[in-house]
Amino acid sequence: PYYVDLNQDLFLEASLHSSDRNLILFVDTCVASPDPSNFKALTYELIRSGCVKDPTYITINSSYKDVARFSFNAFSFIHRYPSVYLQCELVVCMKNDYSSRCYRGCASRFKRDVGS
Repeated sequence: PYYVDLNQDLFLEASLHSSDRNLILFVDTCVASPDPSNFKALTYELIRSGCVKDPTYITINSSYKDVARFSFNAFSFIHRYPSVYLQCELVVCMKNDYSSRCYRGCASRFKRDVGS
């Protein structure tokens, strides 16, 4: 566990351990929950499909492409839950594949107009 005060900035880092130097890392989704075994019911989205959902979420640039860093402000779930758990999904891509998920950033889906 990592103990923080409410509204304190949390800094996180994920790194890819591979001998292949042509791989990069991208934070796709991070969701918080008061229940470590249920990230579907009561959740709070920090980032979803590369789209920032929390106004305090900040991507921190790294000179290493196999390292993903970000921060956000600590929060509580309606003051009833003593702990908050984080579950993140990261994507690994080839370094110069500009059509990959890592280079597209926010992948919001748009509704299509079906017409009359």
